[in-house]
Amino acid sequence: MSKILQHINSPDDLKTLNQEQLLLLAKELREFIINIVATKEGHLGASLGVIELTIALHYVFNTPTDQLIWDVGHQAYGHKILTGRRDIFETNRQLNGISGFPKRKESEYDAFGVGHSSTSISAALGMAIASRIKGDLNTQHIAVIGDASIASGMAFEGLNHAGVSKANLLVILNDNAIGIDPSVGALKQYLTNVKKGTQKQDNIFEALNFDYSGPINGHDLPALINELERLKSVKGPKFLHVITTKGKGLKQAEADQVKYHAPGQFDAKSGELITKNETKPQPPKYQDVFGHTIVELAKTNQKIVGITPAMPTGSSLKYMMEAFPDRAFDVGIAEQHAVTLAAGMATQGLIPFCNIYSTFMQRAYDQVIHDVATQNLPVIFCLDRAGLVGQDGATHHGVFDLAYLRCIPNLIIFAPRNEVELRNMLYTAQLGLNHPIAIRYPRGRGITVDWKQPFSKIEIGKGVQLIEGKEVAVLSIGTISKNVTEALNSIENPETFSHYDMRFVKPLDAALLHSVLKKHSTIITVEDGTVSGGFGSAIIEFAAKHNYKNNFITKGIKDEFIEHGTTEELQKLNGVDSESLKNLFESIKKAD
Repeated sequence: MSKILQHINSPDDLKTLNQEQLLLLAKELREFIINIVATKEGHLGASLGVIELTIALHYVFNTPTDQLIWDVGHQAYGHKILTGRRDIFETNRQLNGISGFPKRKESEYDAFGVGHSSTSISAALGMAIASRIKGDLNTQHIAVIGDASIASGMAFEGLNHAGVSKANLLVILNDNAIGIDPSVGALKQYLTNVKKGTQKQDNIFEALNFDYSGPINGHDLPALINELERLKSVKGPKFLHVITTKGKGLKQAEADQVKYHAPGQFDAKSGELITKNETKPQPPKYQDVFGHTIVELAKTNQKIVGITPAMPTGSSLKYMMEAFPDRAFDVGIAEQHAVTLAAGMATQGLIPFCNIYSTFMQRAYDQVIHDVATQNLPVIFCLDRAGLVGQDGATHHGVFDLAYLRCIPNLIIFAPRNEVELRNMLYTAQLGLNHPIAIRYPRGRGITVDWKQPFSKIEIGKGVQLIEGKEVAVLSIGTISKNVTEALNSIENPETFSHYDMRFVKPLDAALLHSVLKKHSTIITVEDGTVSGGFGSAIIEFAAKHNYKNNFITKGIKDEFIEHGTTEELQKLNGVDSESLKNLFESIKKAD
């Protein structure tokens, strides 16, 4: 292990180092992160960009008494390593290992749990106000936020409040001109002008009553330490503008900041990505089915527009942005704005495809209800990363969408079981619907190599029978159908079981359900969303309403926050992997 880093078990150890040793520590810390992420995977570029800032913060401030909050948390690997988690860092994002994001129950140094953007200023301000109420005027409260996150509405709400408070708050802007994709918008241009020294108008942060300093070089460790020491004695809300380079210290990560945000496995010495030599064609990623299909549809339907809040690469809307730059919009980290922007477009006859990760749609819930569903506007929501997403953990699983959307009037909810179904639903939706629709699909690859088949219209609210059996009906929704099929194919005498892909959670296929409930004594529902209030609950409500007395078994995600691990590991823990389902089906046969 590195010579200095191996002796750093807490920030107290940092404070014993001289300037030359701190500079060597920065080099060692970068190498340590690169070596582990190269094999274990994870978020890379963001943490490499704030090594000097991380060291300076823990050197100057008295953490964990002084409260340090990292916005989102992609950049907090160095923070974790310096605060007692060096020897277990190789378990990062692994099942039963440490989280990829700061987490309060994991360490006293993680002052606030994060994962979604733009929460740091509000949380730090809340802590700072609490300190004043308790008569503590000495504790420091620091929020480190990126230039993409600070453009979000919630960040400005926090700045707006902090500016009229006397709170002991320091906001540090980690300005590297990129989030996961390059930053966008007028604020990005403003910050660029500030860096160039060409900004003519008043400083926006000073106008909000912050004591502004900077911009300073975020890789100049002595300068950072000097400025942070000075700011410790400044009262009230303070703002430090720091310029960094995402991926600093790894040539490829600096050159391709999008790809090296979370690059997968790579060679730690050369920095080159390790590519898998696939001998046969692979099924596409669901995001690419969306991305390529919307371009295909947009070529013949001039009314189609695409919207994403800061995820053009992750959602694959980038393909439409390249093909139709005037009809595809990255609006920045602004889910609420994205939804209401789509609503406004829909009122004028456009056909907006609003692509938002399932977990991030939670941030725009009011807009879905108030601005879209209440007015019955035919916005097409494409919810990527639905279900379990794996190693990003509890803050990123898309397991609540079926439950939180199902109660909204006017909203159609569809989940394709494969790529062809997704493609056909995108086609169907742009033909014109009388209601808004949410189309949810998972992260990762599908199951169909030959997915680019001629379009076929899907009838709204109609499920399909996949297997006909006699006594037990398995009702699945979405791509979890694959696990059900594998389980049924592996049991003896599977003729006991019918399998139905319901396709729609709303509206349910009433005619099909009546037939299923009359013909089968036991009903098993399988979903990759929360079992509380989700698809299974909808089926049981339907049965209760119509006085059916069948035996019901609901399988889905447990009523708890699911931590990180591979998707396969997490499915097994929740009993929805093919092996667990096989065991369930066989136990039912034996009971019969």
